[in-house]
Amino acid sequence: MSNASLSDARGGTAGGTAPHGTHGNARWQTPEALRRISRRNASERRFKLIGLGAIVLSLAFLALLLVIMLKNGLGGLDWNFLSGSDSTDPDVAGVWGAAKGSLLTMLVTLLLSFPMGVLAAIYLEEFAPRARWIEWVEVSINNLAAVPSIIFGLLGLAVFINTLGMPRSSPLVGGLTLALMTMPVIVISGRNAIKAVPPSIRDAALAIGASKMQTVFHHVLPLALPGILTGTIIGMARALGETAPLLMIGMRAFVVTPPGGITDPSSVLPMQIFLWSDEIDAGFVQNTSAAIIVLLVFLLAMNGLAIYLRNKFEVRW
Repeated sequence: MSNASLSDARGGTAGGTAPHGTHGNARWQTPEALRRISRRNASERRFKLIGLGAIVLSLAFLALLLVIMLKNGLGGLDWNFLSGSDSTDPDVAGVWGAAKGSLLTMLVTLLLSFPMGVLAAIYLEEFAPRARWIEWVEVSINNLAAVPSIIFGLLGLAVFINTLGMPRSSPLVGGLTLALMTMPVIVISGRNAIKAVPPSIRDAALAIGASKMQTVFHHVLPLALPGILTGTIIGMARALGETAPLLMIGMRAFVVTPPGGITDPSSVLPMQIFLWSDEIDAGFVQNTSAAIIVLLVFLLAMNGLAIYLRNKFEVRW
């Protein structure tokens, strides 16, 4: 075979056109293509600047809030304030009674909403039949997550206090009410986390002889637990800062003694801040700012513990 024939067989000739790759590069070097690439790069740069600006603006507002609160309330953070309870005198008023009430209320909320929300998510995602009533349940849960919190307060007042006769202004009733509000968030995040587990994990477990229950609780749930805990963090953080539902069940009462249990009258940190901010005495301005600092520290500690547990139990594959 001649050299010309070899050149033809390899896709080109001595006097022929350039290879296909050369044509492609030439098309990208045209003025129109270069203008399109330039506009695309400019759009990406603008998007990055907008995102960076949003982050800086958010952090600036947070920093401003922290500076104002520290400036007004840092001088009031002493042992007497941290260990005292509510009082009509701003010099002796403390935050321990409300902080203990918040701790007990969050404990009741977590113990009720977390297991019930996770079990509901597992049933709906793994075991529930594809029936019409299941679709109604799913729609109802999605709608409950968007219901205003004061509606849950009215529900807690009507059911737990007026019907069941539970003690008013107690962490027990507050925890039950906030659990009703938090559970839909945990169910939705739990379902999304369970759905994100690859089907191959389920197929592999079933292929080696595991039952449906063993597959879910030994393989699917450990992989979905970080996502479930993320939803729990969001729900508990929302519950910690709520005042409207607790206002409806009477937790704005003036309580001078820290609660001894979940059935004793109590207040919570957001409600205590609300009450002090409404006082005429200028001395409560410092107490309000100091209580906000305590609430922020409480929230950061709770979220930090949840993030630690999420990372500790995270399973990688």
